[in-house]
Amino acid sequence: MPIRQPGSVVLDRSARSRGLTLGKYAPFHRGHQLVLDTALAEVEQLIVVIYDSPEVTDVPLPVRAGWIRRLYPQVHVVEAWDGPKEVGDTPEARKVNEDYIIERLGIGGITHFYCSEFYGDHMSRALRAVNRLVDRARTIVPISGTQIRAEPFVHRQFLDPLVYRDLITNVVFMGAPSTGKTTLAERLAAEFETVWMPEYGREYWERHHVERRVTAEQLVEIAEGHLEREEALLADANRYLFTDTNAVTTFMYALDYHGTAEQRLVELAEVASRRYDLVFLCGDDIPYADTWERSGAVQRAVFQKQIVADLLARKTPFITLRGTVDERVAAVKGVLARFEKYGGLGELV
Repeated sequence: MPIRQPGSVVLDRSARSRGLTLGKYAPFHRGHQLVLDTALAEVEQLIVVIYDSPEVTDVPLPVRAGWIRRLYPQVHVVEAWDGPKEVGDTPEARKVNEDYIIERLGIGGITHFYCSEFYGDHMSRALRAVNRLVDRARTIVPISGTQIRAEPFVHRQFLDPLVYRDLITNVVFMGAPSTGKTTLAERLAAEFETVWMPEYGREYWERHHVERRVTAEQLVEIAEGHLEREEALLADANRYLFTDTNAVTTFMYALDYHGTAEQRLVELAEVASRRYDLVFLCGDDIPYADTWERSGAVQRAVFQKQIVADLLARKTPFITLRGTVDERVAAVKGVLARFEKYGGLGELV
């Protein structure tokens, strides 16, 4: 029967071999994966200890631990919130780190210790385990966490797409029809040499509408299709992904067309309300482009009010853009220059 140890590690007493590895995983890259893959091929059970390390990375511990849990659901991940700060190959640092693993977390019964660092020698001796150094010279995977942190987008080939997408700042532009969302997304993508996500609903609507309407079920397809394409583009983005609208807008079209929304669309809109790193509301202070598929300037004004009300009701932080295209582009660039993906909004207000 599995038992729970003080470190919240579930151990299986029947396992004849138990491996341990540890690190900051800031970010979790192909070299780390090589260590885990090697361990999983050799031991019956693997424990991964991941340190908080705010002095090294802004990426929150739950995000980094989530990468490992999703890519390696068979391993036991321990989040070390109070891990030691002492580093280096000194007697004091070695003892502090050994004591933390063995005494503070209570991890025992380790038969193999895996890493690609100098501490493999002393940690394996303290655990009375086999010292399994993996690619110590970085010849198989020629990268380090330090290199990736310095230029994560240059070294994206060393990151799983699941990890890489969490390093991208996803920027969404909201607003009623004819408020400049598409123009902004496309232009900013060109200036930042990245990709942008067009409004999938427009493409879908042009193919499937009947008398300028689509069904409630088709609106769900629009929201799901937009999200699927957006996720794919995150893997191709360079630092930023600029997104034209989201499922919240589709939800509001459902209310406008049908007076209600499918439950699936309600759920997708709720996810979208907290999905993006930055939300910009494009103001309706620009001339209205009266194309055949739109409903008129009066309806634009009403829809704009509804979007603002929805953002406020959902408590979604947003930044309003006004003025010419150039002025709006400059405003977005100013925000991006001060924004850190995992740094909060403190520097923006």
